[in-house]
Amino acid sequence: MARSTRSDRSWLGEELRTNLWVVPAIFVALAVLLFAVTYRIDQAAYHGTITLPSWVNNGSADAARQVLIALAAAVITVVGVVFSVTIVALTLASSQFGPRMLRNFIRDRGTQVTLGCFVGTFVYDILALGSIGQGVHGAFVPHLSVTVALVLVLVDLVVLIYFIHHVATSIQLPSVIAGIAGDLRRAAMAQVPQGDDAVVPGSDPAVDAALAELGGDTGVVSAGESGYLQFVSHRRLVESAAAHDARVEMVVRAGDFVSMGVPVARVQPPSAVDAIAAVLHRVHITGPQRTLTQDMAFAVDQLVEIAIRALSPAVNDTFTALTCIDWLGDGLALVTERWVSGRRVYRDDSGVPRVFDPELGYASLVDRAYDKIRNAGRGMPAVLERQLDSLARVLEVAVDPELRSALEAQASLVVAAADAVPDPTDRAGVRARHEAMGGVLTR
Repeated sequence: MARSTRSDRSWLGEELRTNLWVVPAIFVALAVLLFAVTYRIDQAAYHGTITLPSWVNNGSADAARQVLIALAAAVITVVGVVFSVTIVALTLASSQFGPRMLRNFIRDRGTQVTLGCFVGTFVYDILALGSIGQGVHGAFVPHLSVTVALVLVLVDLVVLIYFIHHVATSIQLPSVIAGIAGDLRRAAMAQVPQGDDAVVPGSDPAVDAALAELGGDTGVVSAGESGYLQFVSHRRLVESAAAHDARVEMVVRAGDFVSMGVPVARVQPPSAVDAIAAVLHRVHITGPQRTLTQDMAFAVDQLVEIAIRALSPAVNDTFTALTCIDWLGDGLALVTERWVSGRRVYRDDSGVPRVFDPELGYASLVDRAYDKIRNAGRGMPAVLERQLDSLARVLEVAVDPELRSALEAQASLVVAAADAVPDPTDRAGVRARHEAMGGVLTR
């Protein structure tokens, strides 16, 4: 159950991160809070309760208004520039890396913090400007607030310099690829089944009995809307299944496209279908795009998309494709080290298996990482040789014969693709790389 709870939190965190309003809204709230503190201090100084240090701005009311108006105008102008730069970066990302990369740029924390700093400073300046007025002791001037506004503008200047550097580096293709590869590694650490989470049929009598029941008379839960399955709260689904003494088998996994009315789960006993369906419709989320929360293959597909775009005749950027292959091999090696064959099982607090996910086949993940690039790079010896090198690195950490068999099968397909290479010397080079993998297999 702990793993399911972490999954729920990761989904919420991903949703909060993948937008451009949460962080700026937090900074606005902090700006309001900061102004409330400085305003109270200014009020105390105005009434003579305390004395402000000599370095605090001590100009007149008109001077304070002019300073704050100038600061607010400058800050809001820079906010417009920052938004413009962000939109340009998103446009470049969409055209160069593919539309699915936009989500990665929107969730970039540097851009969100930059927007938050400037918007927060603007709100603070407006609040300070509105506080200037007449009081019982003459004109009230928030001297400390004006001083803090000046300090915030200096901070914003540093943030602006950072933002320019950040955008210039983040839109570089190697940085984009490395970022997606990092997502793949984190997804592998969180989503590859471990220990009792993954059970091979025949290894656990309780699981075998539950699967036997699901193989008999069952009820079906259908999708209520069309779209990509983004997230399922297994924790809440297990709680509902335990309350009705039911077993639930998901027939789709996160990342699959579901159409309204098609089956998404099977339930045993059939009498619990209505109750399970009501809960499942509340705890699963369907949307127009895939996410990484429970869909590790999405990161693989993102790297593959960049690689096949690079190999297209219109782009012809072989080195970008080679970089993607290297990072795919790195991520797949981590998956291979942690891989435990079997389907993921979610149990209730008593240890009774309640919810079953579809089995994610290792061979299908390997094919997903190499097939499209191999087809796009057919006839290109550099691409085929790099794929064989990548497979050799993964083989180094593969212990299970089933996993090694899937990798060997993919290597054979890569060698077969070398038949399209026109030069005999290049074909011989690809085959030599494949023969070198024999040493890895022997070790």
